[in-house]
Amino acid sequence: MSNEASGDLAVLPPGMGGSAAAEFAPFVRAFARTFGNRRGAGAAFAVHLHGEPLVDIWIGSGGDAPWTKDTGTIIFSATKGISATVVHRLADRGLLDYSAPVAEYWPEFGANGKDAITVRQLMTHRAGLSALAPIATCLADVLDHQLMEERLAAAKPDRLLGVPTYHALTFGWLVAGLARAITGMSMADLFRTEVAEPLGIDGIHLGRPPADASISYAPLAGSQLSMLGKPLGAAVLGRSHRIPGALGAATRCLFLPGLEAILEGADPPILHTELGAGNGVCTAPALATMYGALANGGLVAERRYLGSHTVRALRRIESYQLDRALFYVPMLWRLGYHSMPMPGARAGFGHIGLGGSFGWAEPRLGLSVGFVHNRLSASQLSYDQSAAFWLLPLMLNCLRATHRVAVQEMPKAA
Repeated sequence: MSNEASGDLAVLPPGMGGSAAAEFAPFVRAFARTFGNRRGAGAAFAVHLHGEPLVDIWIGSGGDAPWTKDTGTIIFSATKGISATVVHRLADRGLLDYSAPVAEYWPEFGANGKDAITVRQLMTHRAGLSALAPIATCLADVLDHQLMEERLAAAKPDRLLGVPTYHALTFGWLVAGLARAITGMSMADLFRTEVAEPLGIDGIHLGRPPADASISYAPLAGSQLSMLGKPLGAAVLGRSHRIPGALGAATRCLFLPGLEAILEGADPPILHTELGAGNGVCTAPALATMYGALANGGLVAERRYLGSHTVRALRRIESYQLDRALFYVPMLWRLGYHSMPMPGARAGFGHIGLGGSFGWAEPRLGLSVGFVHNRLSASQLSYDQSAAFWLLPLMLNCLRATHRVAVQEMPKAA
């Protein structure tokens, strides 16, 4: 789409594609300034209101090619929101009960004192299985998703059982093992049959999209996390079991010596496994579409995607306790999603990934958002990780100006 806009559309800056309602012009300009000049990198942002797109913009490049509407990239932990949605689809059909023990569906999981751990605990990071090192010794282990499911089924929970402690990588294998036990299908197949196909989208995949997919993959740009493999980083990670408090919990759930190699190369190993916690490849509009179903009572284009009882359950805050592995941040965990602890956005929910990509729903407004980008560089990570904390408030302020929602319903953004 050209940069020229007419009628009630914003004029797009040079190099930006897509369209946006005129009232989003300040957002469009800020987005272009922030994401339009990154070497080999690009970004896309989509906003849907009651399923209708208000913003669908992209800028920059995905490697050697310009970013387009169909460009997607790895969204890391934002993948968890999609994996959780798969579980909700199963619950919606009566195939599982959130309050039932996981072992009721996945008998092997009952080993080593885990027979009473419930699906609800699993989906709210309270299963006591956040640490990576007890179940994986090397990169090859991490890349074998069925092996990881088996080892978690046999594992013993740690002392944080029952306490919110972010299961950064293990969450994906846990929900995949549960879903496989119920359906006999892999999580990659369930992404297709329970999310992409029912929603009519080809912008959500687990791992590298197939050759016949319409999505084009934007490779990671930047230094990735190569610093972790240097002697100092390896020495610290190798002693993560000795680090006390939140720093130790965060290190144990996120890192393993040598794990940084999972991101290396033009065709990184992370694309060739099923990591329901971290290797989704998505476009921004696809994320906005999925979260639109959660923001609009389970309906997509007047078609029922989830029942109202399931939607009520997934919106409910399950735990107000501070998360031990995320430095005591108030995540307000739902069943697989978290709150965005910022002005104007706390009632919504979604999931942020490493580097800042995220999907988000605001049920009070029927609003959904998808944001993806492909820069992953250690030196800029803290800035990129906080993208939601300025993108969402700015977007909400622009939405207020559209008068498409009642003023009394509109949460104020700082």
